[in-house]
Amino acid sequence: MSAAQPGGAEPSSPRYTLWQLLAYMLGLGSWGFGGPVALVGFMYRDLVERRQWIGEADYKEGLALAQLMPGPLAAQLAIYLGYVHYRVPGATAAGLAFVLPSFCMVLALGAAYRAFGGIGWMQAVFYGVGAAVIGIIAMSAYKLTSRNIGKDGLLWAIFLLSAGVTVITKSELVWLFLGAGVLVWLLRAPPRFTGRLNGWAASAPMAGAALLAGADWPKLVELGAFFAYAGSFVFGSGLAIVPFLYGGVVQEHHWLNDRQFVDAVAVAMITPGPVVITTGFIGYLVAGFWGAVVAALATFVPCYLFTILPAPYFKKHGKRPGIVAFVDGVTAAAIGAIAGAVIVIGQRSITDGPTAALAILTVALLWRFKQLPEPLIVLVAAVAGLLLYPLSHA
Repeated sequence: MSAAQPGGAEPSSPRYTLWQLLAYMLGLGSWGFGGPVALVGFMYRDLVERRQWIGEADYKEGLALAQLMPGPLAAQLAIYLGYVHYRVPGATAAGLAFVLPSFCMVLALGAAYRAFGGIGWMQAVFYGVGAAVIGIIAMSAYKLTSRNIGKDGLLWAIFLLSAGVTVITKSELVWLFLGAGVLVWLLRAPPRFTGRLNGWAASAPMAGAALLAGADWPKLVELGAFFAYAGSFVFGSGLAIVPFLYGGVVQEHHWLNDRQFVDAVAVAMITPGPVVITTGFIGYLVAGFWGAVVAALATFVPCYLFTILPAPYFKKHGKRPGIVAFVDGVTAAAIGAIAGAVIVIGQRSITDGPTAALAILTVALLWRFKQLPEPLIVLVAAVAGLLLYPLSHA
């Protein structure tokens, strides 16, 4: 086995086969609980430190690209790491392997939910899990805020504005996200109009929104258009898609009611892999198996394209101040929307004393025990729901 090149560069030939990478991503997608931060940490530990398949420099570049472009963080990093040595075939295989296990799980849960949703035990399980999910999202919003906003006054103003808009309108405005990015870009790294990359960085998401915003097609095409639109604006954490989905799925299209939507988020928390796989569960409830396939594909295709298309050019241009500033603004607005969504969705999930206690206890446990696995909390909440639901609905 040859030693790694200085500076984090990779040897000329990879130390692993594409099949080995595929097997690793299938495994990570099957047991990788803990959300995007945990998943990208697993990839660093396993692929950079332990197996030394990926160099430090390539990993950092992939992580920076995943944070820069719209798309779920962990899924995009998996796609980029597949691209490092095996280009488009590797990126495609790694992305599919990472997402496929959790998709199969939510498909099975969707079938069970539709078949047995009216049975008391399933209602009781989601009674407890739904409340715990609110606590988990609240803590995620806190962590994202502290890590990404800090003491930055401009980003705090954007955060508060986005949170307020989300609470008042019970949805979030895409143009607020983009406007925040452009504002920070213009204030902190105004363009000199000597190159084209900064302009493309701001205009590409806007063009995508304009092309997809007015779709009015049959159900599957309508599902595909909506989820592609939503998937194009998930920056950093998969939880950023929650307010987007709530506004479209519940408020605009009325595909699901409030209870079903919270259950869909709960399913995403129960299963390993990326949180945004909840779109597959929603698609199944709306239009069965093909609805799940279309919703999941439409959500992940944008993040796939946003990874492989700029990958060859990212090493040269990715650290430009204009791009960094644009992403800072969008991220602050996205985190604000997550915080606002905690209030909006919490009003539907926390309906009595027991659910309020479960949500508060979840926050307290996550605050006290930093390494406490979220799936364990969800499992305990499910058991609590089974015990408490009959008493609260007697």
